[in-house]
Amino acid sequence: MQNDVVIIGGAFAGLAAATYLARARRCVCVIDAGQPRNRFAEASHGFLGSDGSDPSSILARAREQLAAYPGVALLTGEAVGARAVGDGYVVSLSGGEEIPARKAILAFGLRDRLETIPGLRERWGRSVLHCPYCHGFEFSDRPLGVLARTPMSVHQACLVAEWGPTTLFLNGAELEPGSVEPLARHGVTIEPRRIRRLVGEGCTLSAVEFEDASQRPVAALYVAPQSSLASPIAAQLGAAIDDGPAGPMIRTDADRMTTVPGLYAAGDIARAPHSVSWAVADGVTAGTSVHRALVFG
Repeated sequence: MQNDVVIIGGAFAGLAAATYLARARRCVCVIDAGQPRNRFAEASHGFLGSDGSDPSSILARAREQLAAYPGVALLTGEAVGARAVGDGYVVSLSGGEEIPARKAILAFGLRDRLETIPGLRERWGRSVLHCPYCHGFEFSDRPLGVLARTPMSVHQACLVAEWGPTTLFLNGAELEPGSVEPLARHGVTIEPRRIRRLVGEGCTLSAVEFEDASQRPVAALYVAPQSSLASPIAAQLGAAIDDGPAGPMIRTDADRMTTVPGLYAAGDIARAPHSVSWAVADGVTAGTSVHRALVFG
C-alpha cells in the first residue's frame, strides 16, 4: 500500500491529523467533500490566534501548508464506502477510485437537522447559533433566545443568560418538573407560545413572531439541533456508535481509536461538546496515535 493513512474529511480535525502525520514523514491521503459543518458561519471565534477569522480561510491556509509536505495527497471527492482488506483499509470514492491505506481516520463531521420554523435555516450560523462560547460575545447584553428542543434546553438557557437577557421559547413544548426554579434563578423568561416565524433583515434577527402575530425582540436565537453522522462509513466498518446528547457519536478510546483496530475517529463525530479548538486537538490526538501504531504496531 502506498498510503500509510487515509483520512476521510478534510476540515479542522482531518487536516490537524494529516499535518502531524505529514510532519512524521508518513504518506497521507485526505479525502474531502468540501462541506465543513461550520461553512454557514462568517467567523470562527475562540480558536487561538485566529479569533474572528473566516473558517473557510483558516481551512484554505491549512490545506496550502499541508500540501507543501511530501507524501501528502489532497483529494476533492466523496467517500462513499470503505472495507477492511488484510490489516488495512480501502476507501471507495463516488467516481469509482479506490484508496488503500494501512490505517484510517474518520473525520467527516456531522449534519445538523434544523427545526422547520420559517426564517430559521437561512440565519443558521449568523444569528441562529449553536454555541454561546463560539458566538456569544458579539451579542452581549442584547435580547437572546433559546429554542426548547430537549430537557437540556433548560441548561442551555441558563448558560446563555451569562451573555444577555434570555428567553426560553418553548414553542408549545412542556417544561420538565423542576425546571422553573433554575430558570428563574438565572433570570430566564419562559415564553410558552408557538412560533410562527423569525423576523429580521437579511441574515440578522430582530424578533420572534408568534401565531397571534405579536413579536418578542431577539438578536440571536440559540438552538441545539439534532445531528447525524455525515457518512455511513463508520457503520460499514463495524465501529460502535453510541447515542450522544444531540445524536449518534462514534465510540473511541483516549487515543481516538474506534472499537475497530486501526480505525480512528476525530472531531464532532467522536465527542461532545463541539468547537474548532476541540476538533483540532482531537485531530492531533488521532494523528499522533496513528503514527505510534504504525511505528510500534
